[in-house]
Amino acid sequence: MFERFTRDARSTVTGAMTEARKTGAATVTEEHLLLALLTQGALDPLGVDRRAVTADLAAARRRGGMSRADEEALAGLGIDLTEIVSRIEETHGEGVLSAPAPRRRSLGASLRSTLGREEPDDRTGSYRVPFTAGSKKVLEQSLRIALGRKDNHIGTLHLLLALTSRPGTAAEVLADHGVTYATAEAGLAA
Repeated sequence: MFERFTRDARSTVTGAMTEARKTGAATVTEEHLLLALLTQGALDPLGVDRRAVTADLAAARRRGGMSRADEEALAGLGIDLTEIVSRIEETHGEGVLSAPAPRRRSLGASLRSTLGREEPDDRTGSYRVPFTAGSKKVLEQSLRIALGRKDNHIGTLHLLLALTSRPGTAAEVLADHGVTYATAEAGLAA
């Protein structure tokens, strides 16, 4: 599938890995894909404020990645997410839920590192960060969208459309900034 990606789309995927590495995340998430699209300027034609989107993503991370839909579902059960986050932060420190999960390493990688012989496993000299099931679904959805539109390639538009079409924090933050499937398709396809 990756051979169908345009240069910009490939840069977005590798940029997402870079975003994950920068934060010490154990995996590449949908948020990292969105941050990579922002970094590339793929949303600039839509008038998206990069700083505002980044701040909203940080606020969602502070809630442990919970979307407003998650928050509303918990509220329906009588659970106040804001109160839970406050109590957790009182006990464990502010922003504790936004800290990335520690990277799990195989026994072999740990041993090589201990012996000082850990080898990079890609051409950039960096270490691979695995994609979450959700971020893989975004990549698969971008292929479906491209095929549905009868496009011979997968570009940043397809990645953005895939992000907006899947429920979760990335789509919610985009919608808050006026980027929905329909607006992205109309604004970027032209």
